[in-house]
Amino acid sequence: MNASPFRSTLVLVVTLSLGLLFGAATAPNAPPAAAPTVKSTPLSVVATVGMVGDLARQIGGDRVQVRDLMGEGVDPHLYKASPGDVRLLSDADMILFCGLHLEGRMSDVITRMASRRTVVQVTERIDESKLREPPEFEGHFDPHVWFDVSLWSKAAERVRDALVEKDAAGRAAYEANAKEYLALLDELHRYAKSTMSTIPADKRVMVTAHDAFGYFGRAYGLEVLAIQGISTDSEASLKDVNALVDTLVTRKIPAVFIESSVPRKTIDALVEGCTARGHSVTIGGELFSDAMGKSGTLDGTYVGMVLHNVDVVTRALGGRVPEAKPGRLGAFTANFKP
Repeated sequence: MNASPFRSTLVLVVTLSLGLLFGAATAPNAPPAAAPTVKSTPLSVVATVGMVGDLARQIGGDRVQVRDLMGEGVDPHLYKASPGDVRLLSDADMILFCGLHLEGRMSDVITRMASRRTVVQVTERIDESKLREPPEFEGHFDPHVWFDVSLWSKAAERVRDALVEKDAAGRAAYEANAKEYLALLDELHRYAKSTMSTIPADKRVMVTAHDAFGYFGRAYGLEVLAIQGISTDSEASLKDVNALVDTLVTRKIPAVFIESSVPRKTIDALVEGCTARGHSVTIGGELFSDAMGKSGTLDGTYVGMVLHNVDVVTRALGGRVPEAKPGRLGAFTANFKP
């Protein structure tokens, strides 16, 4: 019996369709199917101060885009967030801050942001037994923990973990970058210890405008004297200045240091007071305390900031600074040479 026209047509259509299907699958010149596209953009990170921002840059690499609210020469103790800062914080994927009351006048803004943004205090995992609590700052810890490189390494680990938590796809990159950076910080810590150990025992006194270098002195074997306390949000009295002049004259301390983020008027008052008492004291140099140097330079990195301070203090107080930096430090600094 002959097939119906309808059945013949159906068989023809199915046959042609299968032919086209298998032909497309086996054609040697057929272009491969396009893979689905995934848009990848850097993680937007806003840091309050440069030292914190630099941790994110070193560990985050090209997976992050970092903005610092406070740049070169800015005092975080006195800084108030502008409307532009608030917008920047509101748009960020992650906000990093030091904490321990460093950003005192920004505390309310940071607290509000925590309800709708990922906000991380980079010092939160540092053992409290290792934090300084000077008598004049009773009830609060000294926030300048970056001046003990071994403590700042704990902040680096916190940033690594925060980035992994936020961007799990970048885990391998973050962990590899952190491993390299932590090794660099370990070498920096050892360099600071060995270099500053060359300062003569009777000259191991560091005089600055405000008490930002307590961790620095404790870690690297210096007595630190300052006119103002931990926060610059207070004025030094004439009594404070005269008491420090007495110490400088009596102990024949050769040098005092100014800070890039603190007005130098109190240090100039010390120099004048010593001169009036017949003791010559020099400005040993400018140190980075609450802010790093210019962006894009070695001093504009945390490692460069610490190296600068170690070398300036060591030279001014009669120690010996190596002509070349060793190992990883040498490679790191070479990237910034003209």
